[in-house]
Amino acid sequence: MLENAIDKLSLVINDILIAEHTPQIAEIMTSAIDTLAPEQFSLLIEALPQDKRLSVWATYPEEIQRAAFVDMGQATRTSLIEALTDDECFELLAQLDVDDVIEIAEEIPSRLLKYAIKQLDDSQRKLYQQAQQFSVDSVGHWLDYNYVRISEKLKIISAQLLLHKGLAPYTEDFYAVNKEGILTGTVAINTLLPNNAEGTLKELFCPEIVRLNANEELTLAAEAVILSGKMSLPVVDDNERFLGRFTIETAYQVKQESQTEQITTAAGLSNDEDLFSSVRTSAKNRGIWLGINLLTAFLASWFIGFFEATLQQVVALAVLMPVVASMGGVSGSQTLTVIVRGLALGQITDLNRKVLLRKELKVGALNGLIWSLVIGLITYLWFDSLVLSLVIALAILLNLLTAAASGVMIPALLNRLNIDPALSGAVILTTVTDIVGFVVFLGLGSLLLL
Repeated sequence: MLENAIDKLSLVINDILIAEHTPQIAEIMTSAIDTLAPEQFSLLIEALPQDKRLSVWATYPEEIQRAAFVDMGQATRTSLIEALTDDECFELLAQLDVDDVIEIAEEIPSRLLKYAIKQLDDSQRKLYQQAQQFSVDSVGHWLDYNYVRISEKLKIISAQLLLHKGLAPYTEDFYAVNKEGILTGTVAINTLLPNNAEGTLKELFCPEIVRLNANEELTLAAEAVILSGKMSLPVVDDNERFLGRFTIETAYQVKQESQTEQITTAAGLSNDEDLFSSVRTSAKNRGIWLGINLLTAFLASWFIGFFEATLQQVVALAVLMPVVASMGGVSGSQTLTVIVRGLALGQITDLNRKVLLRKELKVGALNGLIWSLVIGLITYLWFDSLVLSLVIALAILLNLLTAAASGVMIPALLNRLNIDPALSGAVILTTVTDIVGFVVFLGLGSLLLL
C-alpha cells in the first residue's frame, strides 16, 4: 500500500515535469487530487522546481492548500510566501485554526503572523496566548485542545449524554476538573458506556492520573505518550491546572521530526533547505561543513608529511593509503550510527557502554582479521612484496580496532559535553581513523621497508 502511494506521487511528479503548459498541469492535478493521499500534497510541492510550484499550487482546493501549507518544510513555505502576493497569503492564513497558527508561528514573517492571529476568534486567540507562555521545546507549546473537559461533580448520566455529541479523534478519557480548573481525575470512556449508576463521576475516576507537566521537554513527553499505551495524556501547569492534552499523533510527529533532524545534521545539512532551495542557500548550508572537513583533512595531511621521505622511496605506500583510510572510515561510521541511534532512544547508559565497547572491539577484530588477510593477499599479488602485504594487513587490523573504539567513545564524550554526536561525530571519527591509519601504515612502512 505504501509503495503504491509512493509510486503514485512519483508518477504525478514526472507528469508535471513533462507538462509544458499550465492547462496540462491543471488536467494532471484534477486526477491527482483524487488519487494522492492528503499528506502527499506538501511533498509534491517540495519535489518540484520553483517555476512549477505556483502552477501546481493554484490547482489545490482551499482545504488542501491549508493542510499543505502547514505540513510543508520551512524552506518550501518561505519560497511559496515570496512567490504569492500579500492578498493571496492573507486569504490563505484566514483559513487557519489555532493549531495551524501555533505550528507555523516561528516560520512566517511577523506581518503575516499578526494577520493570522487577528483572524482567530476570542477563544482560539486565548489558546494561542497560552501556548506562547511555553518554550517551543516544551510540551505546553504543542497541546491539542479537542478534548472533553467536565466538572468533577457531574452526574454519570449527564456525562453519558456527552457521548452522543461525538468525540474528537484520540479521545478515550474525559478530564475532570474542580472549580479552580485543577485536574482531579480522568474517566475512561469504556467504563462510562456500560455504567448504569446514578452517582457522580468521582466513582469512576481512574485510580492514578498519568499526566505531563507543560514545561516537560517535548521529545521526552512524546516518548512518554508513546510508551504509556494511551491515545493521549492530559497536560497540567505547575499548579496542576489542566491545560490541554498531548496526543499520540503529535507524539509520533515529534519523534519523526527528531529523527529527520538527526539525519540532516549528521550530514551537515540544515532543516531550512529543501530539494530545490536556491543554489546560494544550499551552498551556504553545506559550505560550513566542507570548511570543517577541510581543516581535518589538512590535519591528516600534516601527519602524512612526517613520512614524506618514506613515500618518495616506496611509492606503493601512497597508492595503498586510500585503502587504509577508507576501511577505517566505513567501519567507524557503522559503529557510530548504531551508537548514536542508541543514544537517541535512551538505550545506552554508563553501565552498558563498557559491554558495548567490548562487543564492538570484537567485531572490529573479527572484521579486521578477515579483511586484513584479504587486502594483504591482494597487495601481495599486485606488488609481489610480502613485507608490504604484512604492513597493510597490520594497518587495516589496527585501524578497524581504532574505528570500533572511536565509534563508541566519541559519541559518549560529545554527549557528555552537550554536543550533538549526530552533528559532529562523523567528522571527528573520520579524522581519528585517518590519522591513526596513516601513522600506523606509514610508520610500519618506514620501519620494515626502508
